[in-house]
Amino acid sequence: MSKTWKLQIYLLTLISLLVGTSQNVFVGILDKVADYAGVTVSAAGQLVTLFALANAIGTPIIILATAKLDQRKQLILALALTVLGSAMTVIFSGFGFLMLSRIVLGVGMGVFIVTAFSLAAKLSPRGHQASALATVTMGFSASLVIGVPIGRFIAASFDWKIIYWGIGLLCLLAIFAVAKMIPATKNEAPVPLGKQLALLKNSKITFSLCVTFFLFIGYAVFYTYITPFLNTVSPMSERALSLTLLVLGIATLIGSKLGGFMTDRLGFARTLFFGMSVNALALIMLSTIAGSYIVTFVLLMVWAIAAWTSGPTLQYNLVSIAPEASGIILSLNSSVLQLGMATGAAFGGLVTAGLSIQSVSLVAATSVVVAISIFAISFALFRSNAKTRLTDNTHVSTNETS
Repeated sequence: MSKTWKLQIYLLTLISLLVGTSQNVFVGILDKVADYAGVTVSAAGQLVTLFALANAIGTPIIILATAKLDQRKQLILALALTVLGSAMTVIFSGFGFLMLSRIVLGVGMGVFIVTAFSLAAKLSPRGHQASALATVTMGFSASLVIGVPIGRFIAASFDWKIIYWGIGLLCLLAIFAVAKMIPATKNEAPVPLGKQLALLKNSKITFSLCVTFFLFIGYAVFYTYITPFLNTVSPMSERALSLTLLVLGIATLIGSKLGGFMTDRLGFARTLFFGMSVNALALIMLSTIAGSYIVTFVLLMVWAIAAWTSGPTLQYNLVSIAPEASGIILSLNSSVLQLGMATGAAFGGLVTAGLSIQSVSLVAATSVVVAISIFAISFALFRSNAKTRLTDNTHVSTNETS
């Protein structure tokens, strides 16, 4: 029995790598897609926007609509959507069908993420849930480390559509694996949207979600257009570009681990402020002093590590605010994150079309600075309120004693 649940978690992790690649690989091949579709890079970037919007908006709708299905069937539905979206990408031509396929893929990935995390906690025995969730998360993280550079290599050597042939075929095989290995697990009662939105009455939660929103606008503005940015600022060979994307993915893993480590030892506030500050500074330097490959490479690594320290830090803060509603809060955070990604990708397209590709890092830095400002205001506000309550309580205690 002990080996069975581990195999089930590993299966979910491998599939997470596939569906994560369906999102992240697009960043590494954006210029290739733009050439194929006969559109500008900024227009191609809106495909990233559509994916994120479909993920943020479509996922809760599908989850609610299929709440009566067991979770194995929900996984199969998510994978079927991924197969369909991949097939549409490779079979049909034209920018319109690309847009539609990105919507289908976005919903498919979103439904899979929600269901896979819920299943991982149920399939693993007590005392192993956290490690099971971390393992599945590694699958999505690995799509940055493995999927993006390999996708770039395939797109440079062959046709970029081969990537989606592979994703579609492997997800088709995954459907049969899920049907055979994952038990039919009863679904949880869906949380009404009104109950989810009621949490926004807590100003601490609202401020934290605003930080997430602007932070990921900044991330998406830059990361969506990172391939054309690098080709313009520091032109390099296809091999060097694939290697850079690979190391960039590794840096994101380091950043996530570092964020958790620093939060445990330095606290939430110091870790988040430090990470966002280095994030903004690296983006500014990428726009001003980057040029040689070495300088650009180092700045990219610093940016990626700093940017990803904030993810676990923000999640930890949200859960600590309302631990009794951690699932709902993390779901809201995921939707806000995807909305930030969609907004950033869309805004980045406007920047590249109206200004220059080099401007995306400065615009991204501006959004991160907004996130820092919101965090600073909220930190000062809540610390002031805490001091006021402490003073009031002291006065009350003094009066009672008198």
